[in-house]
Amino acid sequence: MSPEARTVAGAAGGAAAGLITADALDASDEWRLISALGGAAAGTVVAQNTQNNTCAYARGDGTYYRAACP
Repeated sequence: MSPEARTVAGAAGGAAAGLITADALDASDEWRLISALGGAAAGTVVAQNTQNNTCAYARGDGTYYRAACP
């Protein structure tokens, strides 16, 4: 998968997770949108180390974390 495709997949997956969570909590439409945007930002892969299959992901608050790449 190309880096661009990974970014799109991460953003889409994060947005879906945020929307599902907001829906489960019976959030208003405004909070559903905010949750989806926050999830998309959090799911975005910022960098990838192909040697050890580790990716850096944006949390959406200006910080990052490392985890296995999808």
